Amino acid sequence: MSKITFTTEQKNLIVQKIQLYFNDELDQDIGAFDAEFLLDFFSENIGAFYYNQGLLDAETIINKKLEDISDALYEIEKPTEFTR
Repeated sequence: MSKITFTTEQKNLIVQKIQLYFNDELDQDIGAFDAEFLLDFFSENIGAFYYNQGLLDAETIINKKLEDISDALYEIEKPTEFTR
């Protein structure tokens, strides 16, 4: 897996969300540097869990679509003397 990276805009937005969360939910102020440090920690240590779950979710969707395609192909199959 490649390192999880964000654009500057994405990182700034995430840092703001972390700061808002700390302020609103924990009633604590957290500076941008600390919020960015926390983001880097989560990206490096926990991000893979979210990444892997996203892959599993995508695989489930793809498998469902492949089943649909297989069913559609079966429906248009012409009868012959041979059976599957």
